[in-house]
Amino acid sequence: VHMITAFNATYLMGLASINYFTHMPIDWLKICERRFCMQKIIKTEAEWRDQLTSEQYQICRQKGTERAFTGEYNSSKEPGTYACVCCGTSLFSSDHKYDSGSGWPSFWLPLAEDNIWTVRDDSLGMIRREVLCKHCDAHLGHVFEDGPQPTGLRYCINSASLNFDKPE
Repeated sequence: VHMITAFNATYLMGLASINYFTHMPIDWLKICERRFCMQKIIKTEAEWRDQLTSEQYQICRQKGTERAFTGEYNSSKEPGTYACVCCGTSLFSSDHKYDSGSGWPSFWLPLAEDNIWTVRDDSLGMIRREVLCKHCDAHLGHVFEDGPQPTGLRYCINSASLNFDKPE
């Protein structure tokens, strides 16, 4: 787990801006900028309500949950990428999707761990790990430690928090 503070990220980008990393390919600088200097999307509640359907707003912004087995992507087996419905950040790949029998789309690995974060959720009388989009803080679902190998994790994600992008 990498702990990068705002100071460290600023320091790294400052070094990059004075060509300290000139021996590295320019792509590395882009990766560094995306990884450490990601801009948070901040909108008012009114702006989120205008952008999202009422179901998407209730789930993504108010930490709701869609009813089991009702989500659009629960049974989907199409190849592609699942992105955050709020900001478009790529979150999960169909390559890591599996049928957990839970009633929600389940993944054993995020597409990029830098695009999600988890927090303790002790609502509903149980302790869980809530999964959020790192770019816009949208509630996506929860992660459990009862998934398949090699990770042993089950990212149980609401369909309403996702958009599906088919490969071109």
